Amino acid sequence: MKEGWGDVDRVAAIGFCCIDKYEGLGLSYPTGNGIDCIAHLSRRGIPCAAVSVVGTDEDGREMLRALRGLGIDVSHMQVREEQISVFEMRVMEPYAPTEEDIVFTQKFSYIHTDLFGHVLPLLPRLKEKGAKIILDFSIYADDDNMRRLLPLVDYAFFSVGEGNRDKALALLEKGKARGGSVMTATLGEKGSLTWNGQRLYVGQAVQARQVVNTVGAGNSFIAGFMEGVIRGLDIPVCLQNGAALAAQVVVQFNPY
Repeated sequence: MKEGWGDVDRVAAIGFCCIDKYEGLGLSYPTGNGIDCIAHLSRRGIPCAAVSVVGTDEDGREMLRALRGLGIDVSHMQVREEQISVFEMRVMEPYAPTEEDIVFTQKFSYIHTDLFGHVLPLLPRLKEKGAKIILDFSIYADDDNMRRLLPLVDYAFFSVGEGNRDKALALLEKGKARGGSVMTATLGEKGSLTWNGQRLYVGQAVQARQVVNTVGAGNSFIAGFMEGVIRGLDIPVCLQNGAALAAQVVVQFNPY
């Protein structure tokens, strides 16, 4: 809960967004690690905002339409007056949150970001008002990233891959030494592991009835896990929530 918002916890996703295009299929959808996550959370009744940038082309308009349709606050989505495709990500290259964006984002209870949205140097500022940081490391858990970022992060997520339980355990052990708080490693169909600073929890995967597209499975897991955290559920239930939501997502083409 943050001052000024009553008893409602809110989540902001700041940084990277794009349009994924499948030219051979004639399909596309607005996405990004944080966008996927807050899309799920918003559908589950948790107030969310996106803080990023789009172009003035059709891709940018598609992103804004999708976010508004999901009930997500887009008041701090910068719009660059150029015909630049969000999908090609050139619009992200010069992106930096404004001072107004930073102050706005600080008001949220939870702030989601990743390694690609030009936001990482701002983490100390974003935490100043008490927000908890959710960082999606994806597959990029190198020593430098972990050393620099884990002390600033409240909920860290790593994608390790199936059959790599030993690698996941070693990763969490390394994270403990670098100041990690709540850290979760996902193992695909082999489930997940969470270290919360006191003990290790093991989560089981939920079997999907079919697999259409695994893109977005990790982001949906994070959304399910964090929904549990926001609602005050225990970590085993959060792990189950994440697995269940990921299983729902892979049976469809879109990531939310």
